[in-house]
Amino acid sequence: MVPSVLSTGLVVLNMSEGNRVTEFILLSFPCPREMQILLFAVFSLTYVLTLMGNGSIIWAVRLDQRLHTPMYILLANFSFLEICYINTTVPNMLANFLSESKTISFTACFLQFYFFFSTGGTEIFFLSLMAFDRYLAICQPLHYPTIITRRFCIKLVLFCWVTGFLCFPIPIYFMSQLPFCGPNVIDHFICDPGPLMTLTCIHAPGIELSFSIIPSLAIF
Repeated sequence: MVPSVLSTGLVVLNMSEGNRVTEFILLSFPCPREMQILLFAVFSLTYVLTLMGNGSIIWAVRLDQRLHTPMYILLANFSFLEICYINTTVPNMLANFLSESKTISFTACFLQFYFFFSTGGTEIFFLSLMAFDRYLAICQPLHYPTIITRRFCIKLVLFCWVTGFLCFPIPIYFMSQLPFCGPNVIDHFICDPGPLMTLTCIHAPGIELSFSIIPSLAIF
């Protein structure tokens, strides 16, 4: 009985200590300092060009009244989504190129996790919606103006945003409640479920399965 109680106590103690993890280390791209600076320059240029390109599309659609049609409304929203998508990971990745510690707090890690997956899921829904819009325009050109009205298009856009951001909160919340024993090193440039699950003290097949099923359903 005594050894059993002691072992149980040690497990509880280890799990409580695991919950004390306050930050993670993102290895990103492990390479010499000179290569880190080169990667920082390349990714910074790509990042700025991406922001400028998507920002230009949004600005053009906003300024030109002739572009206030469902197709261009979808395109402008998709460009805004792309800006949100890359901002969930790239700024932190760029900072890590120049940082010695490469740390990210526990809360920031799971927030990045949530917004990265939510914007990615929203992107899947937007691509499907844009494909459906072009299908109707090509295959049913006479009925298209009466089916895809501007008001209906805005409703579909809102549906994509809301659905994308409602897919992952529950599994991410339960993952954040798992005890993390360490080490706190994530072999990735973002907080991804795979590397995170390897750092937990306990095996959680239900949570792992949910992160396989939900994206598969969204893609389907």
